[in-house]
Amino acid sequence: MPEFESADNEIQVIPVTDFRNVDGDFEHRLPPPSATTNAEEYLQNHPDVHLSDEAIRRLVQGAVEPQDLEGIRVERHRVETGWLMVISYRAYSPMVSLAIENDRLLAEVSYAADPHAADVRKALAMPGPHTEHAVLIHPDAYKDIEESVDRSAKRVLTDNPQEVGERLVERPLMLVPVTFKSETGEPADDLTAVDGNCRLAFCYHRIPPVPRGWVDDSLIGDASKKRVVLRPSHLMRMSLERRRELVRKVIKAAYSRLKEPRTGSSADIRDRNKWAMALNALTIPVTVIVGYRDDNAQRGMQRFPAGVRSLLLRMNTGGKVFADGAKNAVKAEEIINGLYDEGLLGPEAQARATRDALIGRGDVAASMEGLGFNPELPDLRFALVMQHLTYKSPRFNALVRSKLQTEGNLVLSRRNGPIVELGLRSYSASMPTNSPRTALETICLWQDLVDNSWVVENIDTDTKVDELLGRADTGETQATLLLGALGMISLVMSGHLLAAAGSAEADAGTTIARTSVGLITKGLLAQREGRLILADAIKRVRAGLPLRWWDTEKQELVEQKTDWRGSTYNAMLRSAVRHGWKAKAPGKEKKTPAEQEADKLTVFQEQLSTAVDRLRDLFELREKNGTTDKLAWVEVEASFNQIDDIADDLRLISERKPRNR
Repeated sequence: MPEFESADNEIQVIPVTDFRNVDGDFEHRLPPPSATTNAEEYLQNHPDVHLSDEAIRRLVQGAVEPQDLEGIRVERHRVETGWLMVISYRAYSPMVSLAIENDRLLAEVSYAADPHAADVRKALAMPGPHTEHAVLIHPDAYKDIEESVDRSAKRVLTDNPQEVGERLVERPLMLVPVTFKSETGEPADDLTAVDGNCRLAFCYHRIPPVPRGWVDDSLIGDASKKRVVLRPSHLMRMSLERRRELVRKVIKAAYSRLKEPRTGSSADIRDRNKWAMALNALTIPVTVIVGYRDDNAQRGMQRFPAGVRSLLLRMNTGGKVFADGAKNAVKAEEIINGLYDEGLLGPEAQARATRDALIGRGDVAASMEGLGFNPELPDLRFALVMQHLTYKSPRFNALVRSKLQTEGNLVLSRRNGPIVELGLRSYSASMPTNSPRTALETICLWQDLVDNSWVVENIDTDTKVDELLGRADTGETQATLLLGALGMISLVMSGHLLAAAGSAEADAGTTIARTSVGLITKGLLAQREGRLILADAIKRVRAGLPLRWWDTEKQELVEQKTDWRGSTYNAMLRSAVRHGWKAKAPGKEKKTPAEQEADKLTVFQEQLSTAVDRLRDLFELREKNGTTDKLAWVEVEASFNQIDDIADDLRLISERKPRNR
């Protein structure tokens, strides 16, 4: 955790109001509760403010200038399901709590969807809507919520330093009122950030350790500690009155120190700067969501949580923006919640269980059992995600496109990201998912999954796998697609079907198919040997056994060679898809014209992949260096022209892109 910075020169306390003391200098003054009455009454009577009196009291009494809230303009933000009502003002940072669960980490935490996640910290459940107010309801145990905010603060202090203290927080934080389903005596409601966690965490961090009596002794632990480093959970535990009193005490302590005579020593300057930075971090500009009006009035507040998350994702462009994995995770949850809201997941009882199973945060085991699936097999849930997000209908496609903020055809690449993030939640506590994610991101789908209607069956025994294989061998589409989905998941998650590596040709001893994971699976399904590999992978991975390989001479599955690695198996698999399972060793006979053309295509695709990797290297370097300036057009014009020419030429010899409306 970063320490307080030292400075050669004194840091000044920056004015945030017009108040001046008898010497004419700016000074913080916490307004008394009596100064908030008129503002509270104004907001209580405003038709666009949909909050309880207690929630209004909390936001008004946390304002630096509550008198400015009397008559304040309530603005509207458009989201796809309706309007969010907001007000903007300056608040005291300790009166606001950190975001409950940080969506930036959605791709990195453990989920209840993983059968092995029983004894690890899991992602918190999604907040639900209040029946009548624009408030998020958090159903998790309060201790888990406290752990979440403390962990989030610790993470951002290390990963995303903010310039707070020497200067004021200048970019507004987005806040939303929340309430908790707590039965153990904790506060019932709060005002939390949904955007601005990094800035708020550094505001807390700028407050020096406080005397033990300023916070709840039960949260401190060590009885010998006379001063306590303030944690987000300390603030959450405090009542509204105690948090206001904490602000008052910090202000008083800071000015008491700053009014002491200067000595000019480095130690004196550092100490004075510490308290000056505390005062500068004590206030933040905020935009608070105070109301919601759905386009369908009969929905009431039902879609309020989706509206908040939608706004958050669209406005998150500053500081440390969402990584692609986190963006896809948020979008995926928006899609599933949207499908549920629109009745596209079936009758209510089935729909609720389906939603909970697909999102993977809550009691997934009960949801899977309710749907007729074995909850101990993570590949079944992953396949369920694939099935529901490869559905095709005008209503489904329109909703998914709106959640993805895209126009045009809902092609495989646009469906892929949400499927990957939701699917990987089945393995989030069991194994590292970086390598599988890289493989799946090459596109784990093939067009047949979208063009044909298919369902997930409870294939939970070896006998059922064998029966599924038998049906696939007869050409049954349903069985073929389900076999491919479960087999692909098993191969990828066990590390045997990966993104094509640069050394793959050397491992295979010949050229390979450098196509996506989905197209490799489609190639395996087209051959009897490939279907046997897929079925065997399902059974062996579930049993924790090494995967077997098809022996062309013996015409049976055999144990892998002892020197094979996952990458070796991947290379051999890709070679078999390209050349067939009975292909002769390279060099023994002249290649056909078709094989020669295929080799040329492979070389082109390899070099194109290398170019993409180099571009990613540039992105990573710019992010590491904090570079935000756009490249001059003269520097990139030639590259754009080459890319356009390549695309035009490739279209001359390729089929048209599949249309999927």
